[in-house]
Amino acid sequence: MTYFEEIYRKYFSDVFAFILRLSGDVHVAEDITSDTFIKAMKALDKFRGDCDIRVWLCQIAKNCYYSHLRKTNKEEYTDEAELIDTTDVGNNVEDQLIKKERLAEIRKALHEIPDQYKEVYMWRIFAQLSFQQIGKIFGKSENWACVTYHRAIGMIKKKIEDESDV
Repeated sequence: MTYFEEIYRKYFSDVFAFILRLSGDVHVAEDITSDTFIKAMKALDKFRGDCDIRVWLCQIAKNCYYSHLRKTNKEEYTDEAELIDTTDVGNNVEDQLIKKERLAEIRKALHEIPDQYKEVYMWRIFAQLSFQQIGKIFGKSENWACVTYHRAIGMIKKKIEDESDV
C-alpha cells in the first residue's frame, strides 16, 4: 500500500463527514471528497507538515466546496442543527417551527459576520477541531482561536438580537 492510499483510507470518512455537514447533500459530499483527494494526491509533495494532515485535507475540501458553490451559483448551505446545541423538542409542531425559525436566524447571522470569525466558528463546529488545531491553520495561538470563536458566538447573538429589535 502506498503512502497516499494509507492517507486515503485513514482520512476519507473524516473529509466526507466534514463536507456532508457543510453541504447537507450526500452526492455533493461524495463529489467534493473525490475532488479533495485528487487535489491532495497532486499536491502531496507540497504538504509541509506544519499542521495535521486531516486539517490540510479539510482545508482542501473546504476550498473545493466553495469552488463548487461558486460554479453552481448556490448559496452556501450549513447544517443548521450543528449551529447551536439544542435539545430534542419532541413532536410538538409548534415547537418544531420555533426551533426551525431560530436556526434560520442563526444561519443568517453566521453569514453576516466577518470571514475570519465565520471560518474559526466553522472549523470548530463542522470539523470539530481543537482550538490548538484552529490556531495552527491561521498561524496563531490556541488562545487566539478560542477568543475568536467566542467572539463569533457573541456576534451571532448580537445580530439575532438586533434583528428581533427591528
